[in-house]
Amino acid sequence: MWLYIVITIIVLILIAFFAIYNVFVKANNKVEEAFATMDVYLKKRWDLIPNIVEIVKGYAKHEKNTLCSVIKMRNTTYDNMTDNEKIKTNENLSKNINKIMALAESYPDLKANENFKDLSTQLSQIEDDIANSRKYYNATVRDFNNKVEMFPSNLIARIFGYKSRNMFAVNEEERENVKVNL
Repeated sequence: MWLYIVITIIVLILIAFFAIYNVFVKANNKVEEAFATMDVYLKKRWDLIPNIVEIVKGYAKHEKNTLCSVIKMRNTTYDNMTDNEKIKTNENLSKNINKIMALAESYPDLKANENFKDLSTQLSQIEDDIANSRKYYNATVRDFNNKVEMFPSNLIARIFGYKSRNMFAVNEEERENVKVNL
């Protein structure tokens, strides 16, 4: 009799163990899918930046520092970055894109340039796509992190090496208005 009770308890524990493990696999895959979706839009923006910088260069020669920092960031190889490096680099890139767009407001000829208008429209659409995919990514990371940090699933997370993931958050500099000094 006791043997059946012990065996039943062990079987139930094993079933719970495997069920929680499968939840982690599913949540991890969901986070990776969300990042891959967001990464497509980040890469599109990454590829669009040199075109915008080249057009702005001709109009704002004295704003070399902003443009050079964007070019320097852009010259790193995107495909070789880790997910966290991509997030950090794109946070910095967002800050500098805002400066470039604010800079463009100071140049009526630039704003009237058809190439610039087309590129800024594309950039605006990509930024909207990034914002939406960023929300989805952060929601999946939140759910994953809850599983990693909450009992009893945190025990299984430790066993299999699952760790909390970083969210794609706005830093304090991005929250401030962009200041352009001419």
